[in-house]
Amino acid sequence: MQHIINNLQKLSKDKHKENKTFFTKLKKKPPKQLDYIMQELHEEEFKRTDCLECANCCKTTGPLFTDKDVDRIAKHFKMKTQKFVEQFLKVDEDNDYILQSVPCTFLGADNYCSIYDVRPKACSEFPHTDRKKFQQISSLTLKNVEICPAAFNIVEKMKELIKL
Repeated sequence: MQHIINNLQKLSKDKHKENKTFFTKLKKKPPKQLDYIMQELHEEEFKRTDCLECANCCKTTGPLFTDKDVDRIAKHFKMKTQKFVEQFLKVDEDNDYILQSVPCTFLGADNYCSIYDVRPKACSEFPHTDRKKFQQISSLTLKNVEICPAAFNIVEKMKELIKL
């Protein structure tokens, strides 16, 4: 898996222009069955991909934390919300809560998440490849293929299946 992760940056960079063109066309004229296709591709890929072997998303990027996420996780730690924010989060230029640093504070050496059951929504939905109206998140997907081998594989399979 590490070999794939090490090459992912270059692979995704090589495919960036092609992917951008594909997503531009997809946005203009999404196939009627796109949500169904994406659900199938997502499920197929995650039968083969074990996130615990990778955890590249947790090692290289941090999620946005919604107010609900912050409240839920603070409660999990039996902390006051403000104390949780001060200890683990910061506010970015868009006024969103993000981690103070990456890799994620809650990622263990074994790639397990210590707050998995209460993790942020952005983490539980990552890499967002099974999201409804998938064509609306093309810029996010272009970023995710750079860090997630599963997202990269799903996009490659999409391009084979969906002729635009």
